Amino acid sequence: MSEIVKKGWDKYLLQLQLNPLRTKAITSGVLIGSSDIIAQKITGVKKLQFRRVLLLMLYGLLYSGPFGHFFHKWMDLIFKGKKGNKTVAKKLPRNALKIGFPNVWALRLVRQLLVWDPWLHSVVINIEGSLELPLLTKIGMVET
Repeated sequence: MSEIVKKGWDKYLLQLQLNPLRTKAITSGVLIGSSDIIAQKITGVKKLQFRRVLLLMLYGLLYSGPFGHFFHKWMDLIFKGKKGNKTVAKKLPRNALKIGFPNVWALRLVRQLLVWDPWLHSVVINIEGSLELPLLTKIGMVET
């Protein structure tokens, strides 16, 4: 069994070298989607919310993976040729930019897509609305 895992891991690492952006985007989408399925199972949801899983996978594929890829490319440009503990210590505070406002905004936009019903037009998707508090009952996080 471990030989199969090693072969798969080697192929993954090869793809990471040959196609880093695509590999990181797909990996992000798969990990976010599978972790949401696990989270739904742990919390005892009776019926999996596949729309939620799909939107989170799209978030990972189209935003989280590519954003992380280009963010770290940018960090490499800033600290070009520098290595060591001091460089890592300088990069860490900047890393908070990656997980700060842009991710919060993107995840709240995904949340709005979960509650949006195009047939009823009950929720208008806009930037201001994506910054409001989540409507937990509408996305199925809290049962009424």
